[in-house]
Amino acid sequence: MATSSLVLLLADGRFPAGAHAHSGGLEAAVAAGRVDDLASLEAFLLGRLATAGLVGAAFAAAAHRTAAPDGAETVERVGAGTAVAPDGAGTAERAGSGAASTPAGAAHRRATLARLDAELDARTASPALRAVSRRQGRALLRAGRTIWPDAAFTDLPSTPGGAHQPLVLGLLCAAAGLSRTETATIAAYGTVTGAASAGVRLLGLDPYQVQALLVGLADVCDGTAADAARAADDPPERLPSAAAPLADIHAEVHATWEVRLFAS
Repeated sequence: MATSSLVLLLADGRFPAGAHAHSGGLEAAVAAGRVDDLASLEAFLLGRLATAGLVGAAFAAAAHRTAAPDGAETVERVGAGTAVAPDGAGTAERAGSGAASTPAGAAHRRATLARLDAELDARTASPALRAVSRRQGRALLRAGRTIWPDAAFTDLPSTPGGAHQPLVLGLLCAAAGLSRTETATIAAYGTVTGAASAGVRLLGLDPYQVQALLVGLADVCDGTAADAARAADDPPERLPSAAAPLADIHAEVHATWEVRLFAS
């Protein structure tokens, strides 16, 4: 399958990983009166990208790097800035070569994934959101094992509740032959599309206007993904840790509701 088709498949809300059941915190924000129209939805999505989007994308890219170290992008200096050059296809073929295929390489990969899982746990202050991330990770893992049974999913840490969703996504994308930046893009994109879709259902917004809003956020999403892909070269302890305390509070309140439309 072509790389572009794989990106579309994994970014599609209909991919059987349960993303459609989550609002990304929007349901609680709507109930609190913080989101009530298209403009406030846009502000909410920008906040998601700057916090959960950046963190999730960086951890997904870092997990991808453990499975496909030779397929990671190179960072080239261009003038005063930096640019990420995608490595293109072939990541899956390289993932089993070199040091990563040796017993020592496999042990290092498992240790790194365990550190990533612990660091992402530390960055998720809300117990409800930690549980949601692991629940989504289990759902994505079921789909991934069916489609890419040879992926390095056995290297995921055996933590209670399963591994965090970004780590599963990183390994899945590596197995699919996607680049690190493509992996980060899928992760960042997923943090806004679920909430945008929920906005249509919760607020009765015009779906065409919501889609136009998402198109308008494309450059911000790409920029977030590029930043996340570059950050993935850092040790797990130094990955982005942007937080949204109000979103954590909303998640804890939302978890107590007896009746709700979305799981989170």
